[in-house]
Amino acid sequence: MQDTVHSLVWLAIGFALVNVAHSLEAQNNFRYLAQTPLSTAPTFDNEDTPWGLTTYANIPYLPCLSKRDSLKYDIAVLGAPFDTATTGRPGARFGPGAIRSGSSRIYADAAWSLYTGENVFKSNVKIVDCGDVPMTRLDNTVALKQLETGHDIINARSPVSRDLSPVPRIINLGGDHTTTLSALRAAYKKWGKLSVIHFDAHIDTWNPKVLGGDVSDYGAVNHGTFLHIAHEEGLITNSSIHAGIRAPLAHPVKDMKNDRRCGFDFVTSRDLDRFGISGIIERLKSRVGDAKIYISVDIDVLDPAYAPATGTAEPGGWTSRELLTILDGLVGLKVVGADVVEVAPAYDGAGETTGVAAAEVVHSLLYLMVKTPVAGE
Repeated sequence: MQDTVHSLVWLAIGFALVNVAHSLEAQNNFRYLAQTPLSTAPTFDNEDTPWGLTTYANIPYLPCLSKRDSLKYDIAVLGAPFDTATTGRPGARFGPGAIRSGSSRIYADAAWSLYTGENVFKSNVKIVDCGDVPMTRLDNTVALKQLETGHDIINARSPVSRDLSPVPRIINLGGDHTTTLSALRAAYKKWGKLSVIHFDAHIDTWNPKVLGGDVSDYGAVNHGTFLHIAHEEGLITNSSIHAGIRAPLAHPVKDMKNDRRCGFDFVTSRDLDRFGISGIIERLKSRVGDAKIYISVDIDVLDPAYAPATGTAEPGGWTSRELLTILDGLVGLKVVGADVVEVAPAYDGAGETTGVAAAEVVHSLLYLMVKTPVAGE
C-alpha cells in the first residue's frame, strides 16, 4: 500500500514538472516573438494575394479599367452587375459577387485538377480579377454601352504573352444574359465574327417583335432576344449551337425557324440520355469547327437541384458534373471569350450551391483558354 502511495506521489510530481516545462517553453516563445525585429518577422507583402478583397479564386486584383498603360495580363475576369433586362426573377446584378464568393475555396497552390492534371493558375499565364464594370441601373442602353466600353479598354491592352493571344481574353461574370451582347460587340471589333456555343435552358434568339419589342424598342433588347440581335448586327456566324435547351417555346414552328435563321443548331438536355457525354462533345465540336469561339453559360442550363439561384429555372437540366465534363471535353477549341451569367444569389441556399457551381464553370473556361492559344487575324 505504501509503495502504491509513493508511486502516485512521484507520478504527480512528474506531471507537474512537465507542465512547468511547457509553461516555460510557451513563455520563451512569446518573449521571442515579442522581441523579434520586424525585418525577420512574418510579412504580408505578397502582391499576388488580394488580402481583404474577394476576388475570383483569390487571384490578384488589378484596376484594369484605369488609364495605367503598364497593366498587363493574359486573361481577365470581369464582373457585369446588371439585371434590368430580365423577364424572370431579378437579382443577377449580384451574380459576380456570388461567383467570387463561391470560388473562395480555390487557391493557386492547391488547384491541380484530378481530371486534367492541370493547374491553370500555375501555367505561366497571368490571370487577374478586374472587378466589376460600373453599370447604371437606370438606363439599359447606357449600361450595356458601359459594359462594352469596359471590354474595349481591356481588349486594347497588350497581354503578357503574345504567344497565347494578341490581346487579353475576358471571362464575364453576369449579370443577366443580355450582358453577352455587349461582350460580343466588343469581341467582334478584335476577332471578327464568332461562333457561339450557348449553354442554356432557353434559345434566347426570340425575335424582339415577339418578346419585348411589342412593348417598346427599349424593351426589345433583353435576355431572351440578345442572340437574335447579335445575328442581325453580323456579330456571329451561322455555325453556332445551343446546348442543354429544354424550355417551352411561344411559337414552336416560328421560334425554331427564326433560331435556324440566326445560325443556330441545338442539342437538347435529353439528348445527353441518347448520345452520352462523348456524343454531345462531338456534336458541339463538329458544329463550330475551326472557328473562333465565344462560350456563354447561362447557369440555368443546370437542373434547379444544382443551380436553384437563377431567374428562369427550368426542370430537367444537366448536373454540374455533366456540364463540367462537357466543358473539359471542348479543349482544343479557339475560345476567345466566355461568360457565366444569370446567377441570382437571393434564391440560393445557405450552402451557396449555385455560386459554387458557377465558380467551377469559370475554372473550366479558364482551362480551355490556357490550353489553346489563339492567333490574331
